[in-house]
Amino acid sequence: MAIKVTYSTRADDAEGKQLHAAYEEAIEKARRTLGQTHPLFVNGEERFTDDTYEERSPVDSDIVIGRYSQAGPDDVDDAVKAAKDYQPEWAAKDWRERVRLLKGVADLLEERHFELAALIAFEVGKPRLEALADVAETIEFCRYHTSQMEVNDGYVRPLDQLYESEHNVSIMRPHGVWGVISPFNFPFALVTGPVVAALVTGNTVVLKPSNMGALGAIELYRTMREAGIPAGALHVVSGAGSAAGEALVRHPDVDGMTFTGSYEVGMSIFKTFSTAIPKPVIAEMGGKNPTIVTAGADLEAATEGVLRAAFSFQGQKCSATSRVYVERPVYEDFVARLVDKTNDLSLGNPLDRDTFVGPVIDRRTVDRFRDSVAEVEESGGTIHTGGRVREEGDLGRGNYVEPTVAAAPMGSWVWSRELFMPFVVVGPVDSLDEAIDLANDTEFGLAAGIFAGSQSEVDRFFDRIEAGAAYANRAAGSTTGAWPGIQSFGGWKGSGTTGTGFSPWYVRQYLREQSQTVVV
Repeated sequence: MAIKVTYSTRADDAEGKQLHAAYEEAIEKARRTLGQTHPLFVNGEERFTDDTYEERSPVDSDIVIGRYSQAGPDDVDDAVKAAKDYQPEWAAKDWRERVRLLKGVADLLEERHFELAALIAFEVGKPRLEALADVAETIEFCRYHTSQMEVNDGYVRPLDQLYESEHNVSIMRPHGVWGVISPFNFPFALVTGPVVAALVTGNTVVLKPSNMGALGAIELYRTMREAGIPAGALHVVSGAGSAAGEALVRHPDVDGMTFTGSYEVGMSIFKTFSTAIPKPVIAEMGGKNPTIVTAGADLEAATEGVLRAAFSFQGQKCSATSRVYVERPVYEDFVARLVDKTNDLSLGNPLDRDTFVGPVIDRRTVDRFRDSVAEVEESGGTIHTGGRVREEGDLGRGNYVEPTVAAAPMGSWVWSRELFMPFVVVGPVDSLDEAIDLANDTEFGLAAGIFAGSQSEVDRFFDRIEAGAAYANRAAGSTTGAWPGIQSFGGWKGSGTTGTGFSPWYVRQYLREQSQTVVV
């Protein structure tokens, strides 16, 4: 069935009984596929290793999602060699053929939309609409990135002439072998975005997914192979970052790298990936995303936007709102409304239709949640609502924490650290300028939002805010919900190495220019 679900879709906007019936059927189908042992994929070969990682579901630790073969340096070396050997042939294909193949991937993914979304729910705990949106974005990345090749005519442009006898042209060429290291939180979309961009431009790819979320990458690989992507074009080396990831980053024959994850790891890759020669690194490294609420704002829209941005997918989005600055005259009213809305959220199994907040990814996140609650209380702050780890009944077998609204002194570290969980801190300010100054006082610069009472306030916010994705008066998500071709999404400062995200300029980053002159 055709569906239209994005990260901005609300439950009452979804397509009703038909959508939910299809999803319920997909849950049972997906459940039957769990618990398998999965190989590495090197040059089309299924390679099982003695070393495996067992992934258990954050929904219920009794559920084994799968066991993943773990790549070592030799496996990575074999994958890179195979990618390097095949890359000239892949690059020599007419770009229209690469576009055709990748559009075919989108069509197959669309056929499997519901089953893949159900796998996401089991694997990383995404509630229903979030899981459906992840797969929908995956499909859109295939179509949007391929459309950029078409719009730009394969990135071939004629140049001017100095003499009538010469013909000059600018041609964008692939780099060669491209490494992709992907995160757990978007196990389809943030795998597919860089993989498709690299492939459509003529690079071959070695993909290292997170062990938490690896099943998404494996299913994408299988879909790509079924759609006709050649064995030499894409290789999957699941494994720990300290082994497979480091081997990929340090391999001399990897010509470009895309990383999505923490600031610390991203900066390390950025600093060490280039050795003998400069090599491109596209790194998206998270955020500490602020929302500002002025005294003239619509508080109903503001609280709805903050709620959705702070607590959708349990705050485990690099774009999640984690701090809110509210002008003092409306501060108490804003907090009261946000607390009331938070108390109405349904916390539970993400496979259930009405669940809005599911589990966090692992016990380390649960511990970080406890530490954050303790920090608020010890620093003299207030937990307005939430603050508890839920361990009763069925929830005790998963990683469930309550969506939390807190207040804390500005010197507390909950204002500065990326927490990656359903936890938002709110504080009063005396002016818009003070709020913008505080919003910019971070090494991150991914997303930011404002709810304002006038266009002049919105203009001042856009002029001064240091963030790659900026939103005004957006109840669907104050800092979240970017969609390919609709909202560009890339970080400034410590949130990204290129300042360009999924946008009309994204695919261009996987290419390098060659000027060709022919005299006749």
